[in-house]
Amino acid sequence: MRPDSIVYLMYHELEVEGRPLCQTEQGYLRYVVHQSQFREQMNWLQSVGLRGISVSDDLDRNLTGGIAITFDDGCETDLTVAAPLLRQLNFGATFYITIGFLGPGYMVPKQVRELGDLEFDIGSHSLTHSYLSNLDQAGLHREIVESKARLEEMTGRPVLHFSCPGGRWSPRVAEIARSAGYRSVATSRIGANRPHSQPFQLARIAIMRHTPFAAFQDICRGRGLWQRQLRGALQQTSHKLLGNTLYDRLRSVLLERGN
Repeated sequence: MRPDSIVYLMYHELEVEGRPLCQTEQGYLRYVVHQSQFREQMNWLQSVGLRGISVSDDLDRNLTGGIAITFDDGCETDLTVAAPLLRQLNFGATFYITIGFLGPGYMVPKQVRELGDLEFDIGSHSLTHSYLSNLDQAGLHREIVESKARLEEMTGRPVLHFSCPGGRWSPRVAEIARSAGYRSVATSRIGANRPHSQPFQLARIAIMRHTPFAAFQDICRGRGLWQRQLRGALQQTSHKLLGNTLYDRLRSVLLERGN
C-alpha cells in the first residue's frame, strides 16, 4: 500500500456478554464483532503506531499514519463500548447514525449528542436505512438531506459525512449529498483511499464477526485488497442483475443453510 493511502474500517454493533443484540438474523450477525475482538484490534493498531482517526481527520490531512474508524447504524454499544476504548487510546472515529433506528438497543437522541460531545464525528446513515438505489429523487432527498437536519438539531453540531446503507451508492447520491453540504459519502467499495480519491465515493472495508486477526492486520496494511475487490465486484454485479430484493432473499436463504 502506498504511504499516502489510508484504509477505512467499517464496524457495526459490538457484542457484549449478557446483552441482547439489536437484530438476530444471519445477515446482520455476520457484521457483529465481539467487544474483546474489537479491543484486540484497536490495541494492535496502537502497538504498531497506527492511530485510529475520523473521516474529518483524514480529509483535513491533520494526521498521518492513521486508520479511519467508522461505525454504521448507531447501536448503543457505539457509546458504551467503542467510545470509552477509543478515548483511552486517543483515537478518533466517525459514527454514522440511522435516525429511524434510534431506540431500544440503539442510542437515543441524548446519547447521540453525548457521543458528539466527546469530539467524535457524527455522520448520517440515512433516515430509514433504505437502499438508496431503490429511491426516486424525493426519497433520496428525504434520506440524505432530512436526516442531516435531524441529526444537526439533535447534536447541535454540523453533520458533514454520510454513509450509504448497504453500500448502495450512485452519482445521484453523491450530488445530493454535495448540494446538502456534506463533505463526504462513504460506500462499501473495497480499497484504500488516497489524497486524490473522490470524497463522495470513499472506499471502506467491513470488519466481520469471523474476520481472523491475521486478516485484520493485512487489511490495515493494505495487503491482499485486490482479492477482496474482486469478490466485491462480483457482489455488485449480482446486485445489479438480481435487484436488491431478490439478492437479499437469496443471500438470506444461503446464510440460513450455512448456519
